[in-house]
Amino acid sequence: MSVLGMGNALVDVIIRLDDERLLGEFHWSKGTMHHVDEEGLARLDRLTAGLEKTWVAGGCAANTIYGLAELGATAGFIGSTGKDSWGDFYIKDMESKGIKPYFFRPDRPTGRANALLTSDGERTFGTYLGAALELGPEFLTTELFRGWSFFYIEGYLVQKQELIHKALRMAKAAGCMTALDLASYNVVTDNLEFLQMVIPEYVDLVFANREEALAFTGMEPEQAVTALASLCKVAVVKAGERGAWVQSGSEKHEVPAFKADCIDTTGAGDLFSTGFLFNYLRGEPLRTCAVFGNILASRVIETLGPKLSPEVWRELRPDFQKA
Repeated sequence: MSVLGMGNALVDVIIRLDDERLLGEFHWSKGTMHHVDEEGLARLDRLTAGLEKTWVAGGCAANTIYGLAELGATAGFIGSTGKDSWGDFYIKDMESKGIKPYFFRPDRPTGRANALLTSDGERTFGTYLGAALELGPEFLTTELFRGWSFFYIEGYLVQKQELIHKALRMAKAAGCMTALDLASYNVVTDNLEFLQMVIPEYVDLVFANREEALAFTGMEPEQAVTALASLCKVAVVKAGERGAWVQSGSEKHEVPAFKADCIDTTGAGDLFSTGFLFNYLRGEPLRTCAVFGNILASRVIETLGPKLSPEVWRELRPDFQKA
C-alpha cells in the first residue's frame, strides 16, 4: 500500500490567548478565518510574542497522509515550503513518520495557519499561505508518480486548475488510482465546471461533506452520494454527527457516526479519509471503510488540533491491522 498526497503545506500554530483583546486588535470576530499577508503575519507574531504556542505540520492532505503513515502505509507528499526554519521543521516532521517529501522550496516564507485559541475552546484563524502558493505545474514530473499505487489530492488546490489537471494526467499515466477531497463549498462553487470535467475522466474516489456535496449536486447527502457515484468509482459524503454515506455502483450504505465528546472538529474530515483509504486499499468492504473513517473522525474531534496523540494511535493500530 503506497499513497502519494499533494496539498498546501501549512504549519498549524496554536496560540493560547489570555483574553480576547487581541482579536479586537485585528477586528476579527471569534471563530472566523482570515488570510493575512507578510505584514499581517509579522504583526501577529509581534503581538503574540511570549504567549504559549504549539505547532505541527498541517494542511488537509498532509493530515490524511500523516495518518496513513501512522497506520503503516508507505507514504509521500508533494508540497511547497520556504527556505526557513518553519519549512525545515515541516519536512523533518514528515520524515520523522517515514513520509517521503517532494518539496519545492521558494524564497517566500513557509505558510502558517495561526489558530488563536480562546478560553472557551473557540479558534480564530489568521492564515498566511506564503510558499504554499508557489507550488505550480512546472514542479511536477513523471518521476514523482512512478511507484505509487494511489494519489490523493486536497481540494484547496483545485483553484490551481493547471496544476491539478497536470497532476491527475500524470498520476493516471503512472497507473495510480486517484482520490479528491472537495475541501470547501466555495472551492466547489468557484470551480464547478472544471470539477465536472476532471472527475469523470481522472478521479476514482471523491470525498465531500454535506455543504460541498450540495454545492456540486444541489442535493442532500443521500441523493448527492448517488449523483457523485455516477461520475466516479466510489463516492463518500460525510454528514458530521449523522455519519456518512458511501456508494459504488449500485452498492450504497449509510454509516452512523460514533458518539464523541467534541472539543475541536479540526481534522475530522482529513482523518476520516485516512481511515477510509487505509481499509479501501486493503480491499475491505465499503461499509467497513466508512466505519473506520468514522472511528478516526470521532477520536480526533476529542482532542485539540488535527493530529492524534501517539497514545491514541497505539490504542487504535491493532484494530486497524486486524480489520
